[in-house]
Amino acid sequence: MLTDQQLFFEGDDLYESMLRDIDQARRRVWMESYIFAADRTGRRFADALVRSAERGLDTRLHVDAAGSLFVLPRRVRADLRAHGVQLREFHRWSWRDPWRYNRRNHCKLLILDDCRVYLGGFNIQDNSSRTCFGEQRWRDTHVRLDSEDLARQAVQLFETFWTRRVPRHLRWSRPPDLFRGDSLVSNRFPRHRHALRRLFSHGLRRARHRVWLTTPYFTPDRRTRWQLRAAARRGVDVRLLLPAVSDHLFVQLAARHIYRRLLLEGLRIFEYSPRVLHAKTVVVDGTWASIGTANVDHRSFFHNYEINFVTDNGDICGVLEEQFEVDLGDSVEITMEDVHRMGWWSWLGGHIAWRLRRWF
Repeated sequence: MLTDQQLFFEGDDLYESMLRDIDQARRRVWMESYIFAADRTGRRFADALVRSAERGLDTRLHVDAAGSLFVLPRRVRADLRAHGVQLREFHRWSWRDPWRYNRRNHCKLLILDDCRVYLGGFNIQDNSSRTCFGEQRWRDTHVRLDSEDLARQAVQLFETFWTRRVPRHLRWSRPPDLFRGDSLVSNRFPRHRHALRRLFSHGLRRARHRVWLTTPYFTPDRRTRWQLRAAARRGVDVRLLLPAVSDHLFVQLAARHIYRRLLLEGLRIFEYSPRVLHAKTVVVDGTWASIGTANVDHRSFFHNYEINFVTDNGDICGVLEEQFEVDLGDSVEITMEDVHRMGWWSWLGGHIAWRLRRWF
């Protein structure tokens, strides 16, 4: 079992660990979640945050206004505030600045004291829990980090959006420096707006043997598509693990629209079929990995605010590759015959969805 870093692939295991750590925190409980639902899972976290606030801890919850719009009622928000939880909504609708609503805080982040951080793809909702949702719970990935340095980075990220002020002095690595050790990468600072896209670009350029990429939403920009094809032409084993069952049909149609070109260039595409795939990971050559909230799509690269953890930890890379192979066992490889069998409606829907990919 990993010591300083632990991966989670099941929501129940992750939620139990997070709730236990919230109850054991001594100073700070800061949480960001794109979706924070008032369902069974969300109520457990709400109760834990209330207990934290009542113990006198600095307890903050930052939810995205769009992501939690229909799942976190006003009465629940009011109850949290009444019990001492500091609650804010990111980019609430404003007639003065309506376009800001399109820039969403897609991060899922939990900071405990000054030493522990959770981040990844899991939102706070029942559909990620086997107990609440059954065998069809979503397939996702999260990581727990026990590191004072990473906790300091996470605190700086959290405070930037909480206070709406960018620190004057950023102790922050740039993507080209992120292939040794561990670091967090985020695009929420103005001069790092394209940090996630550059991160993927550098990872693809340095690949020599294999790139195993898992993402639920796949509408890459032109540069990323070119680099994926270039890696395959160099003989790199480029495998894409995408969902067969998606919660966003338009995004899935857009992704399938470019299957043919990618297959012709030598990429291998697999569709995960048992349940909704929501994990966002990439492993390069078994020596470098990224886990986080960023999808390989236009929204994550250019609109949303995201956070990823990158590492050269061999244990993390090994576990992610093992899980990738497990997921391949539950997937179907897409061939040119499959593409040709797609009907005209699929081609037309994909064409329209691809043209509109910047808006969903």
